[in-house]
Amino acid sequence: MIELGGNIKLVGFKELEKEKLIVVKKMVGNYARKIHDKVSPFEELSLHLKELHSTDNIKNKKYEIKGKLVINANPYNAEVSDYNLFFAIDKVLSKIAENSK
Repeated sequence: MIELGGNIKLVGFKELEKEKLIVVKKMVGNYARKIHDKVSPFEELSLHLKELHSTDNIKNKKYEIKGKLVINANPYNAEVSDYNLFFAIDKVLSKIAENSK
């Protein structure tokens, strides 16, 4: 598990290449700031990464991202599967941000 700022958790992301992890951290940080500014301070934001198709061929990798945002003890969840890791993260964070308004 990777913690960003104490209330942001990334689970299953340690296996990513360093370059991808840097982009993931920036994406999550930007969404966290937007959510904080629009809604209210949140207690927890967590993303869980799972590779659904783990083969040697990178084009066949499918990623499942489960996201959870907790505001005032109310959880907001979203789940997305995609072949592009960054699209999956963007979609799940967008859904969480929309649902938490």
